[in-house]
Amino acid sequence: MILTLNGKQELIDRPLSLDALVAAKGLCHDKIVVEHNFSIISKEDWAKIMLKDQDMIEIISFVGGG
Repeated sequence: MILTLNGKQELIDRPLSLDALVAAKGLCHDKIVVEHNFSIISKEDWAKIMLKDQDMIEIISFVGGG
């Protein structure tokens, strides 16, 4: 399946949940927000959402600084 991840197309060769995608990317769950097809998804629901061909995912991370 092909996903759009942060504006770039990415080929995924197996079914994944949002939670599995975040884990596969090695991202820290505590410091990101995930948008799936224009809706922000709560962390509690990441494992429930199975990704489909042509889904659009935006992963936004919080970075401190000054």
